[in-house]
Amino acid sequence: MHHASIRTANIHRAIAFYEKLGFTVSERFTTGITLACWLKGLDGRLELIQIPEPSPAPDAFGDEHYVGYYHLSFDLTDSATDLPSWLESLKESFKEASEQNPDQFQPLKVLLEPTQQMIGNHVYEVAFIADTDGLPLEFLYLIKTQT
Repeated sequence: MHHASIRTANIHRAIAFYEKLGFTVSERFTTGITLACWLKGLDGRLELIQIPEPSPAPDAFGDEHYVGYYHLSFDLTDSATDLPSWLESLKESFKEASEQNPDQFQPLKVLLEPTQQMIGNHVYEVAFIADTDGLPLEFLYLIKTQT
């Protein structure tokens, strides 16, 4: 896959958010009359597109009847020691950033604290957070593979 595209109400806040997750801006450009960029990180690429006069995003995580985009998922197995510690560090980073720059950052919104989930023969820790526009992001950490 080349990239996933996210429409955002405020591209500058969205860039700052994704940079805290470890992404870096690789390309800035315009699409039509609006700002856009590509970000690289966590073994993937995202495109952010600022939307003039945005409408609130639907609650894909909380509305069990919602159909459509649900979430992006990132595997932290090779880049973190464990999911709970990674998430606690991220929460602290966002808390400090929101205290220092409340116009740019908000405290991290955790949708699901780390929990174990069996997927096939793999045991994962799974957590969900919301980005600046409320879109759910999933983070996985492989604990073990059962034979």
